[in-house]
Amino acid sequence: MGNVLRFLCGRCCNPAADSDFPGHHGATATAAGVSAIAQDIHNFEINSQVPQGLSQHVVSSKKAQANWYKKLSDAWREEKPPPKTPEEASRLVIQILKRHKKADVEGLLAFYGLPLPHSLVEHTNTAPPSHPQGLKFELHTLPVDAKAVADGDTITVYVSTADPRESSSVPKDVQTAAVQRSKARARKNYARADELHKQIIDSGYRVIQVNNEEVLARKYRIRLRGIDAPESKMPYGKEAKEELVKIVQGKCLRVLVFTVDRYGRSVGDIYCNGTFVQEVMLKKGLAWHYTAYDQRPELDEWEKEARANQIGIWASKNPEMPWQWRKDRRENNHH
Repeated sequence: MGNVLRFLCGRCCNPAADSDFPGHHGATATAAGVSAIAQDIHNFEINSQVPQGLSQHVVSSKKAQANWYKKLSDAWREEKPPPKTPEEASRLVIQILKRHKKADVEGLLAFYGLPLPHSLVEHTNTAPPSHPQGLKFELHTLPVDAKAVADGDTITVYVSTADPRESSSVPKDVQTAAVQRSKARARKNYARADELHKQIIDSGYRVIQVNNEEVLARKYRIRLRGIDAPESKMPYGKEAKEELVKIVQGKCLRVLVFTVDRYGRSVGDIYCNGTFVQEVMLKKGLAWHYTAYDQRPELDEWEKEARANQIGIWASKNPEMPWQWRKDRRENNHH
């Protein structure tokens, strides 16, 4: 991680460069890793020097390291577009150095904080089934904000009231408040506009900026169907949330809702640019298949795959299950 830390320090001490980090939930070492390896490849093209400190992570000589960077330089230039995510960068390194020693490949990836080979998962690019049994309704959301992800299995989303399913059910007082708010803003009476927006929010709606336009939208809390992710205070709770943020941030989602739970959350399957979100969470070992509520065999298979690879929660032999963790907390609170 030496190089990543060097890169992060350089960035953190230079506020102007903060925008280089994706997302507004704080930079991660892996996000910096892609920029760091690209920078080192660029430096190698100029001065033929491999980065300092790399030898502590790998077993081969400096001469061999120079050979890797030459290969990586050629491959990086040919990739159109160049790798943007840690996974893309990792796959490229693994592909280019596939005939090299395992210890060298893994050492190089670790140096940049990039995912190791066993943690990279392939997910199928599948469209949702056309008429799944038990489907109640379908939502098409506005782009999701990172702050809307509560944990690894719960997201708050917004759906435009221009959507045919929503347009006929907007309460009259919400419509009136939205019109009055626009007028108040036009008059620069921002205190009144904020007061009206609070009324709108209290009714389960919100005015959201999308492409410089204001959109009145309805709020839905979504519980990912069929999986149970670690709670925030459990091991891998933070990683599960970060992974979900990475998948959905800034994206419009397709949500197939099957039921509403006792907390008022819509329980559904989430698709993001053709990716089935529950599949990714299970394959990365960041959620359990919630068999008490879901018997789909494919979810079971994806969990087994992560167990076999010993990634995420399955890196430990006997991880505590979130439903058991919650039950224990409830019982402790009653004593």
